[in-house]
Amino acid sequence: MWTNNAWVAAFCIALGVLGVPVVFVLWQNILNLAVVGSIMIRHDRGELFFGLILPHGLLELTAVFVAAGVGLRLFWAWVRPTEDTRARSLAAEGRSAAGVALGLVVVLLVSGLIEGFVTPSGLPTWARVGIGILAEVLFLAYVYVLGGRAVRAGWTGDLDESLLEDGVATVG
Repeated sequence: MWTNNAWVAAFCIALGVLGVPVVFVLWQNILNLAVVGSIMIRHDRGELFFGLILPHGLLELTAVFVAAGVGLRLFWAWVRPTEDTRARSLAAEGRSAAGVALGLVVVLLVSGLIEGFVTPSGLPTWARVGIGILAEVLFLAYVYVLGGRAVRAGWTGDLDESLLEDGVATVG
């Protein structure tokens, strides 16, 4: 599951500039999870399903949806650019996306560690799910507390203008 969701997150960012593939990839991922869940629930194994998916799945699926959001921001950067040209708007959003992608590597690593060591452990289900909820709450606290502080300070995730190279010569 971890490898699948890492690929899904990567595809969401990489194909984000095209827009529609992001929605398709998310749909496929959600559909697969729903099919497996429905089969388990119909065979009276719902508790087992949620006990196995929730410890790592909360954080993992949050990372996938963040990646999808980043991909769709790339799409929107060229569909409706800011006050800059489409190319500059897309470039700025792409540089910001690279930073988010690096952060998601860490988030997916934590999720993978939970999947590898907590999910199959002998801990009771409530403890395994509790660890997953704790990881999710810590991630959301990081995003909203530190991320909110960064937004209020005016940080966009893009490079400073002084670090950017000269622009490409264009006609007109």
